[in-house]
Amino acid sequence: MFIHYVYRDQRRPEGLCPSATMEQAAPTGKLVQITVTDGYDLKCFKADTPVTFIRAEFNQVVLGDSSKMTVSPERTAKYNFTSSFELNPEGGITLDDLAHKPVFLTVTEVLPKEKKQKEEKTLMLGQAVVDLLPLVEGESSFEMMVPLHPVPGSPLEPLQSSVKQCSLQVKVSVAEPLLTAAQISGGNLLRVTLEAAYSVPESFIPVGPVQNYMVGLQVPSVGEKDRPIFFKNGTLKLGGEREPVPRPKKWPIANIVAPGANNIPDAFIVGGPYEEEEGELNHAEDREFRNQSECIKKRIIWDLESRHYLDPTAVVSFQKRIADCRLWPVEITRVPLIAVPKGKTARFDKAEDENQLSFHGVAYVNMVPLLYPGVKRIRGAFHVYPYLDSVVYEKTKCLFSLFRDSGHHLIQNNRIGGINSPLSKPVASKNLKEDKIQASSIKSQSSDTPLETEPPLNHNLEGQQYVDAGTYIVLEIQLNKALVPKRLPEELARRVKEMIPPRPPLTRRTGGAQKAVSDYHMQIKNISRAILDEYYRMFGKQVAKLGGDMDSEALEEQKCQLNFELNCSGKYFAFKEQLKHAVVKIVREKYLKTTSFESQEELQTFISELYVFLVDQMHVVLNQTMPDDVQGAASTIYTSSDQLRFFAFEAEVNENFEMAAVYYEERLVREPQNLEHWLDYGTFCLLTEDNIKAQECFRKALSLNQYHIHSLLLCGVMAVLMENYEQAEIFFEDATCLEPTNVVAWTLLGLYYEIQNNDIRMEMAFHEAFKQLQALILQAQITKEKSTGTVEYVEEGGRIESSLGPWGITSGSTTAIKVEAPAEPGAPTSILDGFAEESSKLQSDSREPVVSVQSQDPTVNQKPSNVFAKEIPAKREASKCQDSSTFLHPTPYGVSQTPTTIFMETIRFLMKYVHRVLAHELLCPQGGPSCEYYLVLAHTHLFKKDFAKAEEYLQQAAQMDYLNPNVWGVKGHLYFLSGNHAEAKACYERTISFIVDASEMHFIFLRLGHIYLEEKQYEKAKKTYLQACKRSPSCLTWLGLGIACYRLEEITEAEDALSEANALNNYNAEVWAYLALVSLKAGRQLEAEQAYKYTVKLKLKDEALLAEIHMLQETVGFGNPSF
Repeated sequence: MFIHYVYRDQRRPEGLCPSATMEQAAPTGKLVQITVTDGYDLKCFKADTPVTFIRAEFNQVVLGDSSKMTVSPERTAKYNFTSSFELNPEGGITLDDLAHKPVFLTVTEVLPKEKKQKEEKTLMLGQAVVDLLPLVEGESSFEMMVPLHPVPGSPLEPLQSSVKQCSLQVKVSVAEPLLTAAQISGGNLLRVTLEAAYSVPESFIPVGPVQNYMVGLQVPSVGEKDRPIFFKNGTLKLGGEREPVPRPKKWPIANIVAPGANNIPDAFIVGGPYEEEEGELNHAEDREFRNQSECIKKRIIWDLESRHYLDPTAVVSFQKRIADCRLWPVEITRVPLIAVPKGKTARFDKAEDENQLSFHGVAYVNMVPLLYPGVKRIRGAFHVYPYLDSVVYEKTKCLFSLFRDSGHHLIQNNRIGGINSPLSKPVASKNLKEDKIQASSIKSQSSDTPLETEPPLNHNLEGQQYVDAGTYIVLEIQLNKALVPKRLPEELARRVKEMIPPRPPLTRRTGGAQKAVSDYHMQIKNISRAILDEYYRMFGKQVAKLGGDMDSEALEEQKCQLNFELNCSGKYFAFKEQLKHAVVKIVREKYLKTTSFESQEELQTFISELYVFLVDQMHVVLNQTMPDDVQGAASTIYTSSDQLRFFAFEAEVNENFEMAAVYYEERLVREPQNLEHWLDYGTFCLLTEDNIKAQECFRKALSLNQYHIHSLLLCGVMAVLMENYEQAEIFFEDATCLEPTNVVAWTLLGLYYEIQNNDIRMEMAFHEAFKQLQALILQAQITKEKSTGTVEYVEEGGRIESSLGPWGITSGSTTAIKVEAPAEPGAPTSILDGFAEESSKLQSDSREPVVSVQSQDPTVNQKPSNVFAKEIPAKREASKCQDSSTFLHPTPYGVSQTPTTIFMETIRFLMKYVHRVLAHELLCPQGGPSCEYYLVLAHTHLFKKDFAKAEEYLQQAAQMDYLNPNVWGVKGHLYFLSGNHAEAKACYERTISFIVDASEMHFIFLRLGHIYLEEKQYEKAKKTYLQACKRSPSCLTWLGLGIACYRLEEITEAEDALSEANALNNYNAEVWAYLALVSLKAGRQLEAEQAYKYTVKLKLKDEALLAEIHMLQETVGFGNPSF
C-alpha cells in the first residue's frame, strides 16, 4: 500500500500563511479568505478517535494548517479553519491566477506516537479542490460542499454515485468584490481546452526516453505583452478505441496528489458532430479519416483546460488582434524529460535548448468566428504543419515562437520530479519583434530569393512528419460573453413591430335580429328554388303539355310524389340542415334564448310561437319571389384564387399589365387577409416598377403575419432597394432568428453584409448558410436511406458519388431533393443585379469554406456603390419582354431540383418574387458552373433582349446537359422572340418530345400552336392547343383551339372552345372577333351583331382579322348594325 508520510516539523505553524508571519508588512491588496467549517463522512486509518488536520495550499504555497481535530464517531469533524492570501495585481497573485488555479485542501491523519518515536507520523487521506472562479465572475462570497478525493492507499471511499462521499464544507469570501462594475461589464473569461492530437507520426513510440509533449499559444494581455498558455505532459496512446465522451477536463497545474482532484468540477469534454465544428476537417469527405484517426491511430491526450481573465483593455486587444489577423499559431513540440542527479545542478545553454526541441509544428486556428455576433465558442480539428518562420509570419504576422524563443525556460522546467511545475512567463517584448522584423527585411533585401521561400522545407524534416501522418489537434476556445453581442430575437421582433405594426384583429360581426331574419329569408329562397328545380325535373314535360288544364287531384298527386322523392333521396333532410343554422340565429338574436328552458311547458309554448313566426316569414318570402326570378337566374362561372393567379401571370406574359392588375386586385378583394395575395401583387408592382406600392404590399403581408419568413426577406430586399440599410439588417436578422435553418435567409444576410463591406459578418452568414445546406442534404440522404435502404444520387437515371464543394454540391452531382420555389414574375433585374455586383470576390486566408465568384458575365463585376438605386438603361425595355423568361411550374430549371449551393437556393427563392436575376456565380472547383447556372445567365440576357449573349450561354448549357428539356425550351423562346420561328418550332418540338417535361410547358404549347397557325398547319395547332387545354386551361388556350377549329371549318367545336375562352375572360377582343365570325357562319344575326359590337368596343388591334369580319358581313348581308 502506497502511503504518504509527512513529519510534523515540516509543516508551518498551525493556521498561518506565509504573510501572516510578517506582521510588520501592511497588506497592499485584497484579502481572500477560505474557511473550512466541517468535514463529513471521514474515514481514517485508525478506527478509534482518529485525529486529523487540514492543510490549505494555493499557487504551490502553503497557506496554513488547521488545528488537530478529533473525528467523532459519526465521522464528522469541526475544523473552523480559516486561511487567506493576498490578491495583488501589481505583483504576485493576480485575477488570472484565481481563474485557473484552485485552492487545495489536504486532509491528513495524525497517528499516535509509538514507543521511542520522537516525531509524529502522519498519513495523507485525500485532497479537495476549491474553484475560485466565482470571485473572478464578480461574487464576493460563496459557500460550497466539496468532495474529498482519496489519495492512493487511503481508506476513503472512491467517488461513486451509490456511496455517500466524504466532503468538506467550505466558504470563500472577500471584503469587497474583486471586480468593479466596469470590469464585470467590459471584461471576459477565456477558456482554452486542448483535447488531443490525433494521427501523430509513427516515430512517436511509448518506449525509449520519456518525452514531454507540449502545446502552446499566446493571447493578448494588458499593454504590449502577450500571455502565453502552455499545455504540458500529453499522454501518448497507441489507439484501438475512441476516447470516451463526456470525459472530465483537467487542471493544467502541478503536484496534485489525489488522482480525482485533477478533474475540474462540472467541466466536461462532450464532443459533437464533425459537421458542427469550426475547424478544417468538418466536411463529409473527412468523416472516414476522422473516424480512423480517433479510433485506430496513435494519439496524444491532454484534456486540459486553461482559464484566463481578460480585463476590458485585454478584451479590446483580443478583438483587434483577431480582426488584424484571422489565423493564430498554436505550436506543438516534443521535449525529452531530463533526470537531474541528486546534489547536482543542471546547466543549460541556448545550443542545448535548440537541440532538445524536436518535432516543432504549428496549427493555424481561424479565430474570426469569435467576431461573429453572439458566438462565444469555437471548437474544431486543425491540421499540424512544420514550423517554418516565413510561413508562420506570412499567415499569422507573428515572429515570436513560444518554444524556440523561450526554450531555455522550458527545458529548465522539464526535469523529472518537476515536470508539472509552472513555466515562467517569457514574453517577447516589442523591441524583440521589431528586431526580428528588421532582420528579416534586411535578409530579404540582400537575397535574390523572396522571403516566403526561406528557410527551405527540408529545414524542418521532423515537422514535415506531421503533414505526412495527417496529424491534427482538437482545440476548443470559449468566452464567457460574446465579443460581438447579438441582438435578441425579442428586440428584433420589437423593432419589426415598430416599423410595421401588426394588423388589429377583425372586428366581430355581431349580426342583430334583422340580419338573422334576412338570412332566414335567403335560405328560404334558396330552398324554394331547389324544390322548384326538382319539381321541373320530375313534372316539367307534363306541365308544359297540359299547361293550365291541370286539376287539383293531379296537383295533389304530384305533391305526394315530390314529397316521396325528397324523402327517399335525402334532399329533405339536407334542406332541414341547410335551414337549421338560420333558425338558430333567429332564436338567439330575435328571441334572445341562449339558455335551457326551465320546464317542458315553457318549451312547448316557445316552439309554438316560433313556428308561427317562421311560417309567416316563409309566406312573406314566397310571395315576394316571382317565377321569373327563378327562371331568369344567370349562371356564373366561379374562378378560384389559383385560377386568377394563373390568369394574371398569363396576362403579364402577354404584356397586358392592366388586365393582370385587375386579376390581382380581384384576389385581394376576395381574400384581403391572405398574405400570399399581397406578396403576389407586390411582385407584380415590382415588375411595373412601382416600388413604393410593392413595398406597401410586402409590409401589408408582414403585418398580417410577423413571423412569415418570405415577407420578412422581401421587406429586407425592398429596404435595400430603397437604401434603408438599417431596416434591411433588422428584417434579415429577424428572419434568421425566426428560422435558423433557412438557407435563403442566411445567404441574403451575407449578401447584405457584403454590400456593407463587412467581410467578417458576411463570412459568418455564408458559413451558417452552408452548414444548413449540408444539414438539408444529409437529412435527405437519411430519409432516402430509410425508404430505399441505400443512399443514391440521381443524375440522368444513373448512380454517382456526392461531391461537396466548399459551399455545396458541385455540378457533377445532384440529389433527389425538390425545393418548392414556384417561379413567379417579379421585379426588374436591378434588384438582384445589385446583389450580383456586390458578390465580386469572396476570398479568405483561412481554410474555412469560401466563395470565389468567377463571373462569366462582364456586367456583374462592378463596384458596390449605390447598386440598388442605380438605373439600368434597358430597364423599361426589359419589362416589356416579360414573356421571354417567365415560367409557370414550380421547378424552374432542373429536371430534379437540387440544393446545389446556397447562392442557387437564393436565386430560386428570389425568382419567385423578382424577375430573372443573377445573384452569385456557383463555385464548382471540380466541374465549373452548372447547366442551371448558365440557364440563369441566359434568362437574364433574354430578359434584356441581349439575344447574342443569351445564345452563347445556352450553347454552354447545352454542352453540359444536352438532354435537358429546359435548355431546348429556352432556346425556343430565344428564337421565337428574335423572329426565327422555324428554329423556334424545331426547339419546341424537341422539348415536347422528351419524356420529362420542361418547366414552362404552358408557354411552349402556346407559342408552338401560334407558329402552327401562322404556317396554316391547323391540325397540328388543334392538337397542340388541346394538350395545353388539358394541362392548364386558360382563355388563350381555348382561343387557340377555337381558331384552329374555325379554320378547319369545325364550327360547332370552334363555338364551344370560344365560349369557354369568353367565359374565362370576356374582355378579350380577339375572342369576340372569332365569335362574330362563327355567328356569321352559323347565320345568327343577333349574336353576330352583339359579338361584333364588343369586338369594336374592346378595340381589336388585328386589322387583318377585322377586315375578314367585314368581308364576311358583306357576304352574308348582316352582322354590322352600322350598314
